[in-house]
Amino acid sequence: MNLRAGKLLGAVAAIAVSAGLSASAASAGEVNLLTWEGYADESFIKPFEEATGCKVSATYVGSNDDFAPKLAAGGGVYDLVTPSIDATKALIEAGFVSPLDLSKIPRHGEIYEKFRTAEGINHDGEVYGVPFSWGSIPFMYRVDKFDTPPTSLKILWDPSMEGKISLWDDKSALYVASRVIGNMNIYNLSDEELEAAKAKLIEQKPLVRKYWATAGELVDLYAGGEVWISNTWGGYQSSLLADQDIEVKEFIPEEGAEGWMDSWLMVKDSPNEDCVYKFINMATSEQGQCGMSNVNGYSSANPVAAKNCMTPEQFKDLHQDDVEYLDSLLLWENLRDRLENYTNTWNAVKASG
Repeated sequence: MNLRAGKLLGAVAAIAVSAGLSASAASAGEVNLLTWEGYADESFIKPFEEATGCKVSATYVGSNDDFAPKLAAGGGVYDLVTPSIDATKALIEAGFVSPLDLSKIPRHGEIYEKFRTAEGINHDGEVYGVPFSWGSIPFMYRVDKFDTPPTSLKILWDPSMEGKISLWDDKSALYVASRVIGNMNIYNLSDEELEAAKAKLIEQKPLVRKYWATAGELVDLYAGGEVWISNTWGGYQSSLLADQDIEVKEFIPEEGAEGWMDSWLMVKDSPNEDCVYKFINMATSEQGQCGMSNVNGYSSANPVAAKNCMTPEQFKDLHQDDVEYLDSLLLWENLRDRLENYTNTWNAVKASG
């Protein structure tokens, strides 16, 4: 299903006032984002700017590993970041982000409890993140290239797929290899299990056309016929390919799929706190939730807002009413003191001959 921006823009604009964004309350300011593609789309950012006077600028990342180095560089460049749930704790413990004042975020209580109470955004009795979106990391294939639809991750190690495979350039490739081996405790792999995953990925490497870094890069690889199968940000790249009349299909492998949740976190000592809270309130409202879902095809963290601004079909297709689907995903977890081990192992795979 194509969930690109425009499907419900009229409805979203009509209820923008619910986010407290009336033009009469507008005031000058800015908010600088370090975020993912699609999270600062003009379809919902422009109305926000017009209503609040807060100018939005965005810098995009291709991996959760990008957030900490950019924040460590300092300089007060960013006000808000959107790491996934496995990367938030490291930013909190490093002192890069500040706790939030929930009294300034009236719709926080509407967000799925599973996300609101996640250990990755709650620390020492303080709340540091406001959940924004969630989804799965399924696999995707070109329908015209497979007589029999793939069902297992083992296809990624099939010699017949040489040069037609792509994996996300991210440490989560270790999760994929581990599940193929049978190590399902993917967020707490021992040194030996990481070595096994590394060996499996190095074995696969000659079959890989490219490790993709951005949504657009993967779309181009599919559109050019260079890649036939890959992992994907569920709902997003498939919708972009549908816009080009390229038929792809997402699937959950027999070995399971990861799940993710992205949250807005405020950078420490942000000089634009007023605009930060206005932005978060827009993001948790119908305007931000359906704006994001229509552009990216991701599910919304606030099911109340989603129900107000989505069609019943979209609400169902995005599993907004399907808690069992949410619980079935291997939701990314904080890697704690193992993060460096995972990152170094993935870098070793890429550096291998």
